[in-house]
Amino acid sequence: MPERNIDFGKYGARGIKGHEAVARQLDALANFIATPITQRRGLLARLHYLTRTDHARQAARDAGLTVTDRTLKAWLDGKRKPSKKNLQNIETAYRTVRRHNVARYLLARLNRDGRGTRVEFHPLNQSQVPRPRQRPIQYRTLNVRQWNRIIEAWAANNDAALDDAWINDATVDLGSEWGEYEYVTNIGFAA
Repeated sequence: MPERNIDFGKYGARGIKGHEAVARQLDALANFIATPITQRRGLLARLHYLTRTDHARQAARDAGLTVTDRTLKAWLDGKRKPSKKNLQNIETAYRTVRRHNVARYLLARLNRDGRGTRVEFHPLNQSQVPRPRQRPIQYRTLNVRQWNRIIEAWAANNDAALDDAWINDATVDLGSEWGEYEYVTNIGFAA
């Protein structure tokens, strides 16, 4: 089994780590609120999501949103605006709670009762690499059947665990060529 890339991009290759592309795709499937938090509509949508039930409020507190109920009410009523630090805390808490809430659904959707989900690996971009140093890398597909560790690491927002889970649970199944797909331009799911 090849080792991981140490000097990626040394000769001009471009791409992103495979686990980062997977996180982007999972974020797209999670359907986060599209309106930015800096606009009133985006702020209210996130606050309503985080405060609609007692369970949601507790999850928001656990995720780092530690303001009083009086402050939350003032924000919701438009009497006060959160500081930049609090906007960042709201966004972080919202994404954490949303990932936690959506994880079980995504796990069932991607595992599909043991059938798994087809994953498309789009190879890295070698257009800036000198001709003699380019290597032939093809577009590949693979059926990933076990998403448990991948979804768990994504929901916890743990990049190191997501990288490890992605390499050991998915990419290694490409065989001896798995190192060629550590960096990619995109990862796509047929989910």
